[in-house]
Amino acid sequence: MKTALFCLLIGVLLGAIGWRYYQRTQNPTFGQRVENVADKARAAAGDAQAAVADKAEDWKLTPENIKEELRKTGRVVRSKAKAVGESLDDARIIAVIKAKYVVEKDLSTLAITVDCRDGAVKLTGSVTAVEHIGRAVTLALQTGGVHAVDSQLVVRN
Repeated sequence: MKTALFCLLIGVLLGAIGWRYYQRTQNPTFGQRVENVADKARAAAGDAQAAVADKAEDWKLTPENIKEELRKTGRVVRSKAKAVGESLDDARIIAVIKAKYVVEKDLSTLAITVDCRDGAVKLTGSVTAVEHIGRAVTLALQTGGVHAVDSQLVVRN
């Protein structure tokens, strides 16, 4: 009788351990789900940063290009072909660009003024480094409805 009771107790214990393992693999804890979402967000942010860097290179918005253009003309101007049917309200374009700048830690929406007229964006104000001018222009050009960006941003420390 003792042996049967001992075997039953061992069986219940192993069953409980197995059940707990099954529950953990099938139903992750809140912390595990948060960690999974954070990992996905980090990966997406890295991909977005790489995409913006690639576009900046394509549009010749590297710090060297910007310094040269600022030295020659005092501003940075870029444009792209206007897509058919792509027209957004100027106020909406400004709001989208400002929202992109809010997410960027190096760009201040208070220090950068964004104006838009028929998809042509004008940036004025200041940034803390030459690279930030390229970032601001790239983010503006990647906004739907924008076909040209005229950056009159200056670098201030």
